[in-house]
Amino acid sequence: MSAEKFFKHPIGAAMAACAATFLWGSAFPFVKWSYEVLNIRPEETWEQILFAGYRFFLAALMIFFFFSLARQNMRFQKENTSRIVRIGFFQTFLQYILFYIGLSHSTGIQGSIIAGTTSFFQMIIAHFLYQNDHMNKRKVFGLVIGFTGVVFVNIQQGTLSLVFGLGEILLLLAMVTGATGNILAREGSQQIPVPYLTAYQMLFGSIGLLAVGGFAAGWFPFQFNFTAVLLLGYLSFLSAAGFILWNNVMKYNKVGNISMYLFLVPVFGVMLSGLILNEAIHLFVLLGLSFVVSGIVIVNRKGKKARASI
Repeated sequence: MSAEKFFKHPIGAAMAACAATFLWGSAFPFVKWSYEVLNIRPEETWEQILFAGYRFFLAALMIFFFFSLARQNMRFQKENTSRIVRIGFFQTFLQYILFYIGLSHSTGIQGSIIAGTTSFFQMIIAHFLYQNDHMNKRKVFGLVIGFTGVVFVNIQQGTLSLVFGLGEILLLLAMVTGATGNILAREGSQQIPVPYLTAYQMLFGSIGLLAVGGFAAGWFPFQFNFTAVLLLGYLSFLSAAGFILWNNVMKYNKVGNISMYLFLVPVFGVMLSGLILNEAIHLFVLLGLSFVVSGIVIVNRKGKKARASI
């Protein structure tokens, strides 16, 4: 079966999307674990950005190495420069500056729930870009339900006060930026092979992260031990594999049909954050998660006309 047939097939698309979202969900606890091992404190913004640069630079090298072994042409082509740089700016550079800083001021569970809002933003952007992917009452209702879940997960256990500070705001901005980058990557993948597009956008984006973080914090401020090396290696792998899978799914499917799978990121993130970081999964987190999952069902449910035409 060709790659196009696999990613277009409902089962193949679902498998690839679930795999990508599992990898991204695991990023939340592993990033925070890396901060602990490398002693990166919440206020050390430049060190966080530098670490992000390490991660995505290594991820780009992994893609280059694997697909070069597969004898795919990965040589840089000048005519793609502006498109690749634009995608790299949104999908890697700006998104992960906001993401890393935001996560350091939040918890893995809250961050993973907020990550689910990327699907909302992608659907809104798709509404204005694609004639066959407009919003409707059902989708709007799903958006409201999903954002309600984001609010619930930020209610502390035992109180009714909302906890929505700088970290959560930055994470939301990261999701808007990521949604924009995903749409740009979808457009670019129609003319450029996905491995090539993903590798070079990560390369250019990571160079920007390394430059910003390196000039401010120094190029090698960390003391890597074996655990830190393993964590960096896994984070790089999940970035490479996750974006290859997701960019392929986006390339061959409608945005409105695929964006729902991003709601699985907080599901995996909550489970793994609780398991790895021993973060409490209190009642409001579970309630918020149920709202987010309900949003998936509502947004993806076919209307009567659509069912009748099948």
